Amino acid sequence: MTRLRGGAVTAVAVLVAVAGCKAEQDKGASGPGRTGGSAALSAADSLTVKGRAPKTGYSRARFGTAWADTDSNSCDTRDDILKRDLKDVKFTGGTCKVSYGLLEPDPYSGKEITYRRGRSQVDIDHVVALSDAWQKGAKYWDPGKRIALANDPLNLIAVDASTNRGKGDGDTATWLPPDKSYRCTYVAAQVAVKKKYGLWVSAAEKAAMKKVLTGCPNQKLPTGGNPTEAPERFRAR
Repeated sequence: MTRLRGGAVTAVAVLVAVAGCKAEQDKGASGPGRTGGSAALSAADSLTVKGRAPKTGYSRARFGTAWADTDSNSCDTRDDILKRDLKDVKFTGGTCKVSYGLLEPDPYSGKEITYRRGRSQVDIDHVVALSDAWQKGAKYWDPGKRIALANDPLNLIAVDASTNRGKGDGDTATWLPPDKSYRCTYVAAQVAVKKKYGLWVSAAEKAAMKKVLTGCPNQKLPTGGNPTEAPERFRAR
């Protein structure tokens, strides 16, 4: 299942269809869909294994203001992802603020969800949760790298809010999407983000990643997204 659908984020990306997924062309930076690159299983095997560090010191503010416009397209990151992932998008006051759209289907549950601004039916999920990232390397980064991770389209996807709330800051070892048909794509996205940013994985997490990806040995690794350092004008605590 490819989760990139219309909407400008940065440059044109071409998706390659694999394992029953439909190729689409997007005008934005790559999100967590099935794209080109090294095989996801091989990439998972290359991730560094360490224990989970303490959560001490974590807060959302460590990753900057929510939905910062780090790509400087004059739209906040949340609306960028809504434009990319929803169908039949409608706007309020221009072409940034998404007021309506259809999530058909939601990648996590397989349900069809209608998005209306102001109602909590659609979340923008960090595929690699920020708290999980903090405990696996991000606490040692410069703020600009943490801000980049929090706003990178490669690590963001529009999903059903109620399903997403059950994920918390879980990694592959503790949470997978209920829709089994999306699990290979989801795990490949987590691998891609962790590899791009140099985050480590726990032993249980790596084993879980490899278990899922062994069932789809041709799964490709998502690529693209934003640079791994946010512009200097952005600040985090």
